[in-house]
Formats: sequence, C-alpha cells, structure tokens
Amino acid sequence: MKKICVVGSINMDLVVSADTYPRPGETILGHSFITNPGGKGANQAVAAARLGAETVMLGCVGDDIYGAKLVENLDAEGVDTRHIRRVEGPSGIANILIADHDNSIVVVPGANYTVDRTYLDSMLDVIKESDMVLTQLEIPLDTVVYLSHICKREGIPLLLNPAPAMPLPGELIDNAVYITPNESEVEIIFGEKVDIKQLIRQYPQKLIVTLGKEGAIYFDGAEIVHIPSISVDVVDTTGAGDTFNGAFAVGMMAARDMAYAIALANTAAGLSVTKMGAQRGMPAWREVMDQL
Repeated sequence: MKKICVVGSINMDLVVSADTYPRPGETILGHSFITNPGGKGANQAVAAARLGAETVMLGCVGDDIYGAKLVENLDAEGVDTRHIRRVEGPSGIANILIADHDNSIVVVPGANYTVDRTYLDSMLDVIKESDMVLTQLEIPLDTVVYLSHICKREGIPLLLNPAPAMPLPGELIDNAVYITPNESEVEIIFGEKVDIKQLIRQYPQKLIVTLGKEGAIYFDGAEIVHIPSISVDVVDTTGAGDTFNGAFAVGMMAARDMAYAIALANTAAGLSVTKMGAQRGMPAWREVMDQL
C-alpha cells in the first residue's frame, strides 16, 4: 500500500446526546456525555489506516492532557505520529451535540492554528515521500494554500476536503487534484444559486460532491456519474465525511479509478455511521469488501 500523508487538525471531541436541540437561552437535559479523539485530520488519518494504508499524520497538539491522549490514540490506530508537534497551550476541541439523528458542532482550533508555513517547511521530506496528501480547513487557510503549492511543485496529488466550508482562493482550487465538498459546502464555496451538475462539469475528475445517504456525484469528462451509498441504520453521522475522504484516498492509491474509489468511500462512510463516535465506526478493509 502506498503512503498517505494527512496534514490537518487533531481535536478532542466533547460529545453530548439529547432528544432535540435547545432553543437560544434554553437549558435541556441530555442523555450522555463522552470524549472521543477527533479532528478532521486525525479522523481521516484513522480512516485510511484502518483500511490498511501507510498513513503519516502532520499536525500540532497542545501541552495539555488532551494532547497526550490524542497522540496515544493515533499511535494505537497505527498512524505514524513521529512528526506531530507538541506546542504550548490547549489542544483543539470540538463541542458536538447529537440530536434528531443529526449533529451540530462548534470547533475551537487551539494548537491546530499553529500548523503554519514554518512547520510545513520542516516537514518537506515527509511530504515528498508521500504518494498522496490529504488536508482540510481546520488549520489556517494560508497553510493549506501553501501546502497546495508544495504538492503541485513536487507532483504529489492533493485531496482537499473543504470543511469547514469557506470561500476558497482560485489558486487552491487549481492546485488541488481532488476536492470533496458536500452539498451545503458547495453553496458556501461556489455560491448559493450554483447548479451542482453544471458546476462539476467545470471540474472533471476533480470535484466530487457528496450527497449523504444518496452517495456522491462527479463528472468523468463525458457524463455525470452517480455512485450510490449503502443503506444502514444511522446512529451517529459525525465521522461520515471524514471516513469518506480517508477511504477515497485509499481507493485512489489502490486502483487510481475514481468510480471504484468513490464506491469504496461511500461504503466505508455508510458503515461508519452505525456506531457512536467519529472514529469508533470507521471500518477495516475486510468489512468494506464484504459490502462492496
């Protein structure tokens, strides 16, 4: 298996479940509270590692107890953590409320916002040894843009998961080889009134729009291709998008075929929502092959 380098966020998720979302100013009783290792970067690294990819994580954690636990968790998942930097201050956290079969998330970046150009420069050898780089937007946008130029210069495919969504510089869109927004993220990045099917025709073999339980679509240069997902009983959707991206990277490294990679990613993402916790439901390779 080829090497995937994930550059991104490493958070501790503070997860509360309840029957419904509170209105402004309202206090309600919840059912449970758990802490789960998370962060889009770390989640995607775990998803790729569970599917058998050699995966290295680049990012920063704080000098608090969460930082130590987060690195320990990635180690246990088989992710290469040797290059994660411990910095002064708090680790990133995500407050997650699960209700009505959906979730609402507030992220506080903490140490993740110390992932800067200087850090990337110190990791150039690690990046150059990778066959694909996977990144998100829970680290500074300037860092992601800089990373995109490194990858383009070195001829390394960059997979950009543009979440949390924000308007993107044209150079980042140009430099990324694959971009994987969901429907709501498309509206933020490209405009509310954009026609998704017209949009993906502008980015053949690059823009993959995920549609939740409906799967994903992309333009192969000749026609729009819809790859369906699998039907499952949904417990927690928190890590579905991250599982999709980690699995898509693995699929592209394994076969270099987009339809196959998306089918693999859809299946892995579907399986991931059947358990509580962003990482707990992420499947192993055999589990995905049994469904694919």
